Amino acid sequence: MVLRSSKARVQRKRHYNAPAHIRSKKLSAHLSTELREKHGVRSARVCRGDTVVIIRGNEDIRGNEGKVVEVLTDEGKVVIDGVTINQADGTAVARPIHASNLVITKLDLSDEWRADSLSRKKEAKG
Repeated sequence: MVLRSSKARVQRKRHYNAPAHIRSKKLSAHLSTELREKHGVRSARVCRGDTVVIIRGNEDIRGNEGKVVEVLTDEGKVVIDGVTINQADGTAVARPIHASNLVITKLDLSDEWRADSLSRKKEAKG
């Protein structure tokens, strides 16, 4: 029996105290329709080297496309090349974006384990 709390503070506590393998799963994003048909899965974990499009957020960043430079597992966010925000002193700093606000348009399949994992998921579905 799994107990799930409806209290926001308990959910927040579980989110911030979650182990690494669960935090990693929260860094997944939807695949584009072409990738969805090709690989047979709806979403995948965002990895460095993937090309993504921002679909939610402020008007100044929405619609931007770029490569993933860094994945911040502690924060659950992703740093994208070319997406910056200006600090008070005028310097541009990378702007982390939550993975749920992205759509993956191109997967980096240089990692053999990742490519194998996607093919296994496709075979399992049908």
